[in-house]
Amino acid sequence: MGGKRHKPHNRGSWLYTLPYAIFFLTFVAYPLGFAIYMSLHEWGLISAERPWVGPGNFLTLFRDPLFLTSLANTLLYLAVNLPLTLVCGIALAVALNASFPGRAFFRTVYFLPYVTSTVVVALLWKWMLSTDDGILNGFLRTLGFDGLPWLTSTWLAMPSIAVVVAWKSLGFYVLLFLGGLQTIPRSLEEAAVTDGATWWQRFLHVTLPGLRPAIALVIALSTITGFQVFAEPYLMTGGGPLNSTMTPVLYLYQKGFQSLDFGYAAAIGIVVALVVVAVVLLQRRFLEERTT
Repeated sequence: MGGKRHKPHNRGSWLYTLPYAIFFLTFVAYPLGFAIYMSLHEWGLISAERPWVGPGNFLTLFRDPLFLTSLANTLLYLAVNLPLTLVCGIALAVALNASFPGRAFFRTVYFLPYVTSTVVVALLWKWMLSTDDGILNGFLRTLGFDGLPWLTSTWLAMPSIAVVVAWKSLGFYVLLFLGGLQTIPRSLEEAAVTDGATWWQRFLHVTLPGLRPAIALVIALSTITGFQVFAEPYLMTGGGPLNSTMTPVLYLYQKGFQSLDFGYAAAIGIVVALVVVAVVLLQRRFLEERTT
């Protein structure tokens, strides 16, 4: 009787995890394992033979100038998209967090582009950024300036797409920043006001530090989105001009569904996933070091 009692084990408790386990195995583990298997073979659509090539697809990939170009294009995209998302997202969140008439209306308006179809947004902006009859160049010409080749210039096409994606997703990130602002203790703001701090000083020393978790999340999500950009370059530029808007996922699509080289396409997907994980981990480590 003096021995240690053990609580009876509920043998049916594993049933609660069964739906998630089935979901994970079906939609995560199996596709990932099958993609790795495909990447190690020469996998066509017509031929039933699947020759083993081992790391051959990966070795070819890292010597593929078009894939390396797609990675460089993504870095240019992030160099434009990330700062724009952070600056505009924080500024709008701070403005929408204040009390003013019509605040709910403006919160809804800024969120609408995020829930609008990506295809609709891409085609709309393609028309607006058209070199010849686009509304933006038309406005510039009325001011006496020459129109710009927004989507037909090798140096301007990818930044233009980065701005479009930032505009579409801004409402979602504003929502995250608004949530972060709600977690900042109001007593800190009141103490700063009592000490005579200006608005800018309160923003730098109270608001921004309180938003660090939200900033880290937005940077991670924006980076993941950046490496997965497909619809905008596909619909707006087709990867051109001269592959200046080619992205890894667009290149994956071309290799898999146009060239029918599914083994090579699978290798592209795996490498992109590993690059995203590495970049996000580096960003997280950097942000954690800055906050300590």
